[in-house]
Amino acid sequence: MKYITFLFCFIISFSIKGQNTNDWRYIKNATGHIPDEKYCDQPYVVIADNNTWVCVLTTGPGSESQKGQHIVSSISSDKGVTWSPLTDIEPSDAPPSSWAIPYVTYYGRIYVFYTYNGDNINMLNSEPLRHNTELGWYCFKYSDDNGVSWSDRYRLPMKKIPLDYINPWNGEVQLFWGVSKPITVENSMYFGFTRLAIHPQDMGQGWFYKSDNINYERDPDKLHWEQLPDGEDGLFDTSFGITQEEHNIVSLSNNDLYCIFRTNEGYPGESYSNDGGHAWSLPVYARDKDARVIKTPRACPRLFKCKNGNYLLWYHNNNMKGYDGFRNPAWVLGGVEKNGKIEWSQPEVLLYGDEGKDRISYPDLIEEDGHFWVTETQKEIASVHKIDPALINGLWQQDKNKTLAKEGLIFEKKSINREQSFILPSLPGLSDGSITVELMLNVKELIPGQLILDNTDPAGEGFKIFVTPKRTISISLNDNGIESTWDTDPGVVSSGRQHIVFVVDGQANLITTIVNGKLCDGGRYRFTGWSWFDSRINNINGTGKLNALTDFNGNIEELRIYNRYLTTSEAIGNYNNLTK
Repeated sequence: MKYITFLFCFIISFSIKGQNTNDWRYIKNATGHIPDEKYCDQPYVVIADNNTWVCVLTTGPGSESQKGQHIVSSISSDKGVTWSPLTDIEPSDAPPSSWAIPYVTYYGRIYVFYTYNGDNINMLNSEPLRHNTELGWYCFKYSDDNGVSWSDRYRLPMKKIPLDYINPWNGEVQLFWGVSKPITVENSMYFGFTRLAIHPQDMGQGWFYKSDNINYERDPDKLHWEQLPDGEDGLFDTSFGITQEEHNIVSLSNNDLYCIFRTNEGYPGESYSNDGGHAWSLPVYARDKDARVIKTPRACPRLFKCKNGNYLLWYHNNNMKGYDGFRNPAWVLGGVEKNGKIEWSQPEVLLYGDEGKDRISYPDLIEEDGHFWVTETQKEIASVHKIDPALINGLWQQDKNKTLAKEGLIFEKKSINREQSFILPSLPGLSDGSITVELMLNVKELIPGQLILDNTDPAGEGFKIFVTPKRTISISLNDNGIESTWDTDPGVVSSGRQHIVFVVDGQANLITTIVNGKLCDGGRYRFTGWSWFDSRINNINGTGKLNALTDFNGNIEELRIYNRYLTTSEAIGNYNNLTK
């Protein structure tokens, strides 16, 4: 049988929750917290003309869609570390106001667009209506003093369409909301939003507002408003089911528009417009540059265009259906424009919280002087996080990166052609340290149970890498009888030269795998290609010896061990270095 050349990187990084105080990705290590009244959502930020940050958000004294929900603003003069007391954009004792999105004009005026229940609809079929925050009027206010105070309210025109006449009010009330931060394209402003037929949230279509004079016209009554696309139907495709919502857009270098939105199928939809939003391509599921469908549950896939012309996509890297899909951790993809389309990279973990507890969503991105910050909400706390720019820039350079990671390399062997044993340097404790193991293998045949690496003691404590009955490659971690395992996606290890990365990130408490420069996402076989692991596992030094090729039918070309975790982009750099 033809030999398989197989490069296997195994990465482990561990920490006990609550003690990872040095990890900027951990949401409790936020650089600042945005004030709220209890509930908080969509903390979106713009940089004002005086260089302060102005955040608008939805808040209230109860939970989502309860009495008193309204939109507010707050100002930071120290890049999100501290914030001013909340200023009401709409008061809490007025009809509900929600889902604010801000925009700064060329001359410095800050607009905020939002859903306003102007008719104070709070009953349906003689029953109290709890979800009364995705209906009413689309309104806006503005600030000419950098967010200190806000103008009177103005209403956007919204034409009635067939979708409206399906709703429980037969079009007398319109259902909609938006998460799309406005963008500027050829001096015009655009933003996307979702119109609905089913209350409170379903049978959605994507729609877009355009104003071609908002950047110059100071009289709000003279603003031009165009509703796109043309015709009576918005952006949708029936093959995606009835859930198509939270449409948000960016522009390409040629001023084409790109839209992404969530569905209930476990995958986001995408579409392009090459005529300024008048017509859109038939939506398809978004895919990465290797044509693999991107996975995310019914959670906001937020889209950003950065100052260098590249893109970022916040998502959750699992295809569980419905609202119950994991919103922790939050992942990020890097996008690069090629041939008039956005090509998405392999992902990185951007932020994470405690397993089974935290839900992280509705982010915004602030970019200033080459630095990046992300805001996010956990519904009762909204935070600001400064992001390591190396992580972001690494996403955009994955194809070009051919650098072999050297930092943290503590052990290296080449050409292991028979069973051998090596003394290992002491490995860090996994509660506050990391290791990375990288293997290049020549495999004659993958036979279940074969051991590739093993340092376990007679009690089974330590780690081992082996072939599973599914012909996948698995890592097993064992400390004091507590064991966690995770393996590559079924079917991805095949004949030919291959590169695999297992990332067991103890601070985030995750195990991930990367095969041939692609982070496993579970494919068609499982919801995720990553897994939480038991945080009680700490010491995997085992015997202190590493047995290689105990009964493995093949040889190891290269073996490396690091005392830190590698990012996905670094692992891809190793792959590119060794295979291209």
